[in-house]
Amino acid sequence: MTTARAALAKATRRLERAGVPEPARDARRLMAFALNAPYDRLTLLLPEPLSGAAQATFGQAISRREQRQPVAQITGKRAFYGRDFLVTPDVLDPRPETELLVRRALEHGADGAGRARRILDLGTGSGAILVSCLAELPGAEGLGTDISAAALTVARRNAHTHRVAARAGFAVSDWYEAVTGRFDLILSNPPYIAADEMQALAPDIRNWEPAIALTPGGDGLSAYRKIVARAGNHLRQGGALIVETGAAQAGAIRALFAAAGFSRITVSQDLDGRDRVVSGVI
Repeated sequence: MTTARAALAKATRRLERAGVPEPARDARRLMAFALNAPYDRLTLLLPEPLSGAAQATFGQAISRREQRQPVAQITGKRAFYGRDFLVTPDVLDPRPETELLVRRALEHGADGAGRARRILDLGTGSGAILVSCLAELPGAEGLGTDISAAALTVARRNAHTHRVAARAGFAVSDWYEAVTGRFDLILSNPPYIAADEMQALAPDIRNWEPAIALTPGGDGLSAYRKIVARAGNHLRQGGALIVETGAAQAGAIRALFAAAGFSRITVSQDLDGRDRVVSGVI
């Protein structure tokens, strides 16, 4: 009977031939998925023979990855800010870089007395940003909006999984269209890839993740123009707007913040030293 180690070696070669970046890493992640085992225990299981069910699951997973379907869509989950989130083709795969936005939000997320804060997450997708913030701020409540009803179904499930559903509302909305009231924090990781950059994306992203969540068309800045221009109508005095950006966009977005009357405008870099998050206070 085939051992997990032998199957893993064969699968790694298949993914390498298919042009998958980091084929060994992805093969190991998919083997852990097939074995329903923690990734950090996989090495201990490699000498063991694979059951027929595990072989079938692993083979199907590798075939899907050969077609460049993202690992998170195959396994149905992605780790983000210390928690596992449901991922489907209806939402973006949460990126590690976006954790910086959550960290910046948490810095603004509770006043000195620790009172509850209201959070608005525009374009919430999987809900990873909003759910992470609510899980870290037990007194906070929030609203996540998205133009995609299918994405909101995923977000609601993630809110339930991480036990914040009682403090999280969700609404189909084109940015602020269905939003009322004021918030202490407005957060967003909007689509920001310019139309002429789409073809240069890896096929894992271009062919499998929802285009509506990747690009607004044009120069990639139209979502920011809408978000920043109307943020003041929905922020309490002293509230903060915090957005994720593309590495080359921070200057333009900072200018939008300044034109809208924000102060204490800050650009934060990710672990690779790229401009990633812009924040400002109204």
